[in-house]
Amino acid sequence: MSELRSLELQNRYNRWMNESLYARCQPLDPEVLGRDLGAFFKSILGTLNHLLLADRLWLGRFTGQPYSVTRLDTILYVDFETLRAERAATDQALTDYLASLTETDLDQPLRYTSVLSPEPRTLRLGDALLHVFHHQTHHRGQITTLLSQLGVDFGETDLLFIPGVVQRE
Repeated sequence: MSELRSLELQNRYNRWMNESLYARCQPLDPEVLGRDLGAFFKSILGTLNHLLLADRLWLGRFTGQPYSVTRLDTILYVDFETLRAERAATDQALTDYLASLTETDLDQPLRYTSVLSPEPRTLRLGDALLHVFHHQTHHRGQITTLLSQLGVDFGETDLLFIPGVVQRE
């Protein structure tokens, strides 16, 4: 499997899981979504906002259109439906960006400055994209744990359950 195809599959997984996650969170009371449940970004809403912020930050680096933030725990949207719509738009932007790449592009250096420390850094573009998808998986795992503690059964999370991945014979 080519690296680009692997990243495209991870992007499909990312979108599918985000859609599933937002569908499970939607019925919850806004107070529950915003309640400090002891997670790194405190609440489900805080963690969802962090994921959106981080993806926009990386997407800005990829496209040369910087997304300016000073803190990684910034709450971009308190309103869940607005957050959900912005998540979907950002997932589409990631999909569009990936569709514009070639295998050769993945070897190009990406120069950026971290929000956490000011020194310039360089990372291979393909590795930066891989980081984005792994970062999403990490924090979605935290959210599914919080949902489980609230009595919400998240359901399947394995890549094999993305529609169309496994062919039934």
